[in-house]
Amino acid sequence: MEVFLGDLSAFKRPRKGLAGQMGRWGLVLVLAYAAVALATPLLLQAGWLGDPNNGLDSPIYAPPSLAHWCGTDRLGRDVCSRTLAGSGVALQVVVFALGLALVIGVPLGMLSGYLGGAVDRLLVLLMDTLYTLPVLLLSLVLAFLLGKGLPNAAAALCVVYVPQYFRVVRNQSAQIKADLFVEAARSLGAGPLWILRHYLFRNVITTVPVLLSLNAADAVLVLGGLGFLGLGLPESVPEWGSDLQQALGAVPTGIWWTALYPGLAMFILVLGLSFLGEGLEDWLSGASSDVHGSPR
Repeated sequence: MEVFLGDLSAFKRPRKGLAGQMGRWGLVLVLAYAAVALATPLLLQAGWLGDPNNGLDSPIYAPPSLAHWCGTDRLGRDVCSRTLAGSGVALQVVVFALGLALVIGVPLGMLSGYLGGAVDRLLVLLMDTLYTLPVLLLSLVLAFLLGKGLPNAAAALCVVYVPQYFRVVRNQSAQIKADLFVEAARSLGAGPLWILRHYLFRNVITTVPVLLSLNAADAVLVLGGLGFLGLGLPESVPEWGSDLQQALGAVPTGIWWTALYPGLAMFILVLGLSFLGEGLEDWLSGASSDVHGSPR
């Protein structure tokens, strides 16, 4: 009883160290971006922020000032408004893409690992084929075929990350289906759907949050790369990658603000998501070691 209570107290103890601090900072940064994404439409509607697509009333390439805190771009559009609006666009595309990847990849991985046989071999072959293709190359081809648009960009990113969730969940499902509690449930008459829903899902879903946060950081970069190459979102949608592409020609002339702010916004978001993934991995590994008993 004392050993069991000691394990529970260790599970409840907060994880300390560099990874834990990184996770907390990552959570703060991601929540800050989410708050900005929610507040930006309200600020635009209230008139406290200028229209990110309207540049007729402002001079082009105006440096940062009280009128335009981050300056204006080559069309006279406010860089601050476009950068803030771009955070909401990036989060929408990433959440939509990774949500679809989860909905597709996790069930397929569970079915493949549990059923095995020809279904498993066929799905593994398909997913391994997609997994071997470079992420940016595959997303470029899909974005070119689907065309510009927020749903199309999300779909292009979704296909890229489905194989990763499939591989992780499939390998864990194949291991867990041989455990005694699954065999006992099967001997008592539990069907495949019951076992998948009540036993496999709860055990395989624990590692998904870490992969989700790391994939989100990668998806922000891939979306920026698509926008930089002109294959991401329509020009009317504020997006960091397209803004960086338009600012590329002005940087050598000393016009630094058009590239600094969208690039810095993308960098900090990727950093926050990466930190969050490291913190989640440390917390989950610590919880697992505490539950199974750590050496004293």
